[in-house]
Amino acid sequence: MKSLTHSSWKNKPIDSKASIAMIEKIYEALQRASSLLEEKGLEANMAPILMEFITNKNRASLLADLREPLTDEQRKAFWNKTGELLEGKPVQYVIGIEYFYGYPFKVDENVLIPRPETEELVYGAIERSRNLFHNKAIRVADIGTGSGAIAVSFKKEWPEANVTATDISKDALCVAMQNAETNEADIHFRQGDLAAPIANEKWDVILSNPPYIAHEEAVQMSATVLDHEPHSALFADEDGLFFYRKLAETLPLLMNRPSLIGVEIGYLQGQAVHKLFQEAFPQATVETVKDINGKDRMIYCKIYE
Repeated sequence: MKSLTHSSWKNKPIDSKASIAMIEKIYEALQRASSLLEEKGLEANMAPILMEFITNKNRASLLADLREPLTDEQRKAFWNKTGELLEGKPVQYVIGIEYFYGYPFKVDENVLIPRPETEELVYGAIERSRNLFHNKAIRVADIGTGSGAIAVSFKKEWPEANVTATDISKDALCVAMQNAETNEADIHFRQGDLAAPIANEKWDVILSNPPYIAHEEAVQMSATVLDHEPHSALFADEDGLFFYRKLAETLPLLMNRPSLIGVEIGYLQGQAVHKLFQEAFPQATVETVKDINGKDRMIYCKIYE
């Protein structure tokens, strides 16, 4: 089957009846969009996500209103954006938003799309921080903030925290700043590589979701990710361990006593990253924590006196 480009899709008649009447019900559009996505080997569930955005309905309302006709504006917008989906663009980039920890975040191709696994990192960090610091006005840094999801969510959940977010990418920081403003979160942003922007200071909590995919793993990844998400935020040297090694070398001079470090890891990296942090902090408690799918996903390093 010939591949449809975005421009050819926009010019292709939806069908003869719809072309004449310009009327299409929600379920009709969803059925055809899902079929087209499946034919191209793409995820059909992107269609209802897009429809929710176009109609400004949640999933329950959408299901209740499946026989409701789309307005002409909605129909045109839905099929235009479906054309982008058919080109392999992630639905989050098509609609420009992803929810993380219950908060809306703008996303574009300058930042990674926030994942549920990273929500688990934030949840675990907050839980452990409550035990260490209770509700004190702690100093928190998010290294490699991307969209700002970790920093903003932590600040929203712990308003007393003084939160700083860093990234080497100026474009990513621009997105993160917009997300902080949208979510009314007071975050301090600094540009620079890894811990360099927060050096010569002491921190209570440092969190990071650094690039951790080994370059050779690219062949196993979907084209949707490889063609659209920033490679600088995905891949790392040394079999994906480069940034963990740099953090383990740098952070001992930056941490208060007590303090907490939390990082997201690749599911096969638990043992290696655990060793890096245990060697960097011999007296600390280092935990390797599994995600909801039972895979190693987080390392927490609790540093005491």
